[in-house]
Amino acid sequence: MSKLFFPGLSIHSPTEEYFRHPPVMETERLILRPMKMSDARSIYAWSKDPEVARYVLWDAHTSLQYTREYLAYIRGLYRRHLPSSWGICPKGSDQVIGTIGIMGWYPEYQSCEIGYSLGQAWWGRGYMTEAVGRMIRFLFRDLNMNRIEAQHDVRNPASGRVLEKCGMQREGVLRSRVRNKGEYVDVVMWAIIRSDFHDRP
Repeated sequence: MSKLFFPGLSIHSPTEEYFRHPPVMETERLILRPMKMSDARSIYAWSKDPEVARYVLWDAHTSLQYTREYLAYIRGLYRRHLPSSWGICPKGSDQVIGTIGIMGWYPEYQSCEIGYSLGQAWWGRGYMTEAVGRMIRFLFRDLNMNRIEAQHDVRNPASGRVLEKCGMQREGVLRSRVRNKGEYVDVVMWAIIRSDFHDRP
């Protein structure tokens, strides 16, 4: 749920090609791929939903142009070799039904934070558990992370269930951690470290 924060990132880091050309990743039912400008309509269809935006740090999209500006920003991160987000697509479709990505990047600690969103029509199907699990595998195996964090609003326990299923451990509640939509909110911090991780194909 965090805003993007990349302290200490060098444009010449060994991971720059992963950020410039985010790899396409697969799960049993999903494709995680870089986003493109032509994704605007499919993303706008669910990102305009206030329920989807309720517990995250971005506001519901107010127009297709707003979504296009968001995608231009993401594409700009790719060009600048900065950590960013992937689109989540069901296999057999190019429709982006959600996003997942690196929200905070701390290379000096081999640590990062991930965040994600999913359109309401696809809730309750286990899609996000698949996507988070694949992202964790990528970050440990390909980017050599030692610790991966995620946090969610305490009023959104469904997000915590996703993280628990992916092997993350609940580390505690951070009181008034963020200000979201006009109010300070408590968040639950989750993390998985390399010694917790059991690789799966």
